[in-house]
Amino acid sequence: MAAALDWLEAGRIGRPHGLDGSFYVTQPRPALLRTGLEVRVGEVDAEIVRRSGTDAKPILRLQIATGREAIEALRGEALNVPRAAAPPLEDDEWYATDLVGCAVVDAAAGVDVGFVRELMALPSCEALAVARVDGPELLVPLVKDCVRSVDVAAARIDIDLAFLGDLA
Repeated sequence: MAAALDWLEAGRIGRPHGLDGSFYVTQPRPALLRTGLEVRVGEVDAEIVRRSGTDAKPILRLQIATGREAIEALRGEALNVPRAAAPPLEDDEWYATDLVGCAVVDAAAGVDVGFVRELMALPSCEALAVARVDGPELLVPLVKDCVRSVDVAAARIDIDLAFLGDLA
């Protein structure tokens, strides 16, 4: 079986749509949801045989879907796609899965802030939910004024605490 880093979450199985095994995708990543692509649900691989709806509310049907009841049993399961099937990223783009667990520091201040618990989509931007070494969780907006650098290979993100008004 491939390592977890070889897979990207493309969304989750939502409520059924119709009787043929189609379903809405929650938390969709539209670029990763294409007809003909193999996805992994749990330990089972299946082809996407139908995609409709919109990018915000895609509707899929998988080759393994036999009906509404079968999809209802899988509701909430992740739809994982091979990383190799994903489109290339720009220089300042990362997959959320690559950021989770990264150490967060303010190198200029010499402060270890904590680690990334998750990447959150907020109305105006995406933000890192950072579990602090000591203290309450910190939300760090992914904007250039706040995030100095992201080094996925080193699992390290350098931020500017002063920009956040937090002098730790």
